[in-house]
Amino acid sequence: MSELIDFEPTEEQFGVFWKYLCEETVTGVSFNGRELWITDLKRGRYKAKETVTEKFLTQFAHTIANCVNRQFNSVNNVLEADTRELRISIVHESVAKSGMSICIRKSPPMVRNTIVGMIKSGYCSERILHLLINCVFAGMNFVFGGEPGAGKTEAVKFFMQFVPSEQRVITIEDSLELHYGEINPGHDYVELQVGEGFGYRDAIKACLRQDPEWLVLSEARSSEVTALLEQWSTGVCGFTTIHLDDLRKLPDRILNMMNDSKDAERMENRIYSDVSVGVLVRMHKDKQGGIQRYIDQLCFYSREGEENVIYMIVEDGRMVSEELPPEIKKKFQRAGIKDPFFCEKMEEFKKCGK
Repeated sequence: MSELIDFEPTEEQFGVFWKYLCEETVTGVSFNGRELWITDLKRGRYKAKETVTEKFLTQFAHTIANCVNRQFNSVNNVLEADTRELRISIVHESVAKSGMSICIRKSPPMVRNTIVGMIKSGYCSERILHLLINCVFAGMNFVFGGEPGAGKTEAVKFFMQFVPSEQRVITIEDSLELHYGEINPGHDYVELQVGEGFGYRDAIKACLRQDPEWLVLSEARSSEVTALLEQWSTGVCGFTTIHLDDLRKLPDRILNMMNDSKDAERMENRIYSDVSVGVLVRMHKDKQGGIQRYIDQLCFYSREGEENVIYMIVEDGRMVSEELPPEIKKKFQRAGIKDPFFCEKMEEFKKCGK
């Protein structure tokens, strides 16, 4: 687990990395033992021209190790640490045979997506954005899928803005990337960070007595997803992310994480009952070499009688249907939403910069 560094990074400490970390569109830098690579929202990934010296690498690793009071050597060969906005991972050259490996990811307390920007860039159509914001108002459970770097966490940060301020949100993370409180000042929230002696299951169970209306798990990775679904089944709403390349594979992916083959059928039925909305975020390079992120798939999961059904709304980035499951329609009706594909507050949100 990563440990929090209680200082603000400086150019002197971060050396050659600093130039790129200060650029607004850069989301991360990595060194593979030979070359420095930059991940940029507009340019994609590219190789930097700067040379990273062995002396600097040794000093940088030593600085981070001192900050978290940990040894970093051939025995303790993985070092992880967080600052307020950076996630740092270093692998020692004793196991990284190509040379010391460093990955620094940026996670600033801001929402990169905006309503106007998403529509203009082709992230999704305006009707789909209306629909998803209404899904938040109706208290549905979201799973955002996609490959690493697709923008799942940024999607969660964007849609969490629309949770009413009086509804308590509890976030559970290992690295604090969601920044819910800073992004949504004045909202009722609790931020939990898992670590040694306090795992994901412990955190989810601790939420039972904290009266959450929304439970947000930064990423579903393993068996903790069982406890998450248990919470969602009680009426708690929520968001989570998952590595996935097709929403139709989501139930099987969750089943594999649950690791409960003895009761697989019942657990599968629970997935279709407790997960409301699936969103697959994808990214690709355009002809100019820039990066475009967009909603590739959108669906609703539904348990109807003895059958599990998937309602695909968006496929290959295009709306293919407006048919909604009966239970989803009921949720909209209970929330007073007459037209799921039209959000009455959209213009107000645009003026607020959302």
